[in-house]
Amino acid sequence: MIIWINGAFGSGKTTTAEKLHQRIPGSFFYDPEQAGYFIRDNIPASLHKSDFQDHALWRKINLSMLSTFAREYKGTIIVPMTLVSPQYFDELIGGLRAQGIEVRHFALLARKETLLQRLLGRGEDPDAWCIAQIDRCLSALSQEEFSIPIFTDELTPGEVANTIAAACGIELTEVG
Repeated sequence: MIIWINGAFGSGKTTTAEKLHQRIPGSFFYDPEQAGYFIRDNIPASLHKSDFQDHALWRKINLSMLSTFAREYKGTIIVPMTLVSPQYFDELIGGLRAQGIEVRHFALLARKETLLQRLLGRGEDPDAWCIAQIDRCLSALSQEEFSIPIFTDELTPGEVANTIAAACGIELTEVG
């Protein structure tokens, strides 16, 4: 099973994914952003896009990697990644599901004020790219195709992880 944790920047995706990874024995944490960094480091600067998801190659690499892992790895694969384009969502998550791979998708949501506070609190510049994406992310992730919403304003990452695990029928180990 793949657990895809989507959400605006600052919604708690990575922290929640790390909590799940710590508490699901045999799980694997996969970061699709790494493919984006690889692409940026290995193509001519004139081909760079402001969002590496706009590179068809990024989507193909991640679809290939995740489908291979899902077929060959027996543990739960945890993927924290903001994905708000319906087309890209369909290419990746729809592409995995079309191959018969179980993908449980969750959209972490929070009020804009909460997201700003979290991002500024972790040292982001007020003009940072991730802050400029908040409205676009919140608008897109409120759409029905982005499935199960979890509002994180008043939840700890541990509580969000518990909610996701329960929805997936996964029993988490105790924190050591």
